[in-house]
Amino acid sequence: MQDTYRHKGLRRKLVESLQRKGITDERVLAAMDVVPRHFFLDSAFADLAYQDQALPIECEQTISQPYTVAFQTQLLEVKKRDKVLEIGTGSGYQAAILGAMGARVFTVERQENLFNKTRKFLTSMGFKNVHCYFRDGTNGLPEFAPYDKIIATAGAAKVPEALLRQLKIGGILVIPVGKKLQKMKRIIRKSETEYSEENRGDFRFVPFLKGTQ
Repeated sequence: MQDTYRHKGLRRKLVESLQRKGITDERVLAAMDVVPRHFFLDSAFADLAYQDQALPIECEQTISQPYTVAFQTQLLEVKKRDKVLEIGTGSGYQAAILGAMGARVFTVERQENLFNKTRKFLTSMGFKNVHCYFRDGTNGLPEFAPYDKIIATAGAAKVPEALLRQLKIGGILVIPVGKKLQKMKRIIRKSETEYSEENRGDFRFVPFLKGTQ
């Protein structure tokens, strides 16, 4: 697959549309300008890659709408060398955006077929700072905790306790919470026992499921 001048032009237009929708973090916009989203999709959907919409991928999952990716990433306030845990690798696009921003990314996927495909693909793309694990995301990834930032890309019925425990003091967790419609929550760990929480709008995600398959 190639990244042509046409693709780069479409990405630039997408980034401009994200700016109009309120995405202001220049590092988020720069990452979305360089990461070729069409690489993360089946060729049947490649022509839709730079439309601001979610699209289907394997295992009945989706690649999130670009605005949603940008919005969640902006809420994380990612800094270079931040240790970031992602729950729900999916196509790998969100992990690639974080990787392009210079984060050290630890990403967890519960679907084994998707995990195997995406891990190989991200390696082939040269993302040495993105590390993939086949795990139950409700448990987080305790062996590398604590994390500066944690992001979940599936809708949880409630915030998993494991993710709260694995967040550094001062760290940020961004997670959509709810059943049919999710509230985007931004949670900051204030101390060993205290957290602050904000709701940042309504979104729709695939469900956050326990176990692996």
